[in-house]
Amino acid sequence: MKKQGHPQYQEVLFVDSSTGHKFVCGSTLQPKEKEVFEGKEYPVCRVAVSSASHPFFTGSKQLVDSEGRVDKFKKRYSSKKEPVKPETEKKEEKQAAKTVKKTPKK
Repeated sequence: MKKQGHPQYQEVLFVDSSTGHKFVCGSTLQPKEKEVFEGKEYPVCRVAVSSASHPFFTGSKQLVDSEGRVDKFKKRYSSKKEPVKPETEKKEEKQAAKTVKKTPKK
């Protein structure tokens, strides 16, 4: 195996930027920033979401939507709902439609 063919594997400190949760994991990332964690210096990689902040792992039912797409969808389609008509109005419409069909043409 060539010595220069593979990136260097090392322990990297991952920091969740939303919660501040830190954990060490092996990686081939080569970040320049360094930080001391539990008495040892590690290269630091900042992540936006980890198991400490993701709704699936935290058990929260809150939907994270930074661009507002869910709100846009609800707003767009909530106004297009037809009001539910009572049963009596439905029967009257059906009877009116039948009488229109029965009129003879000249």
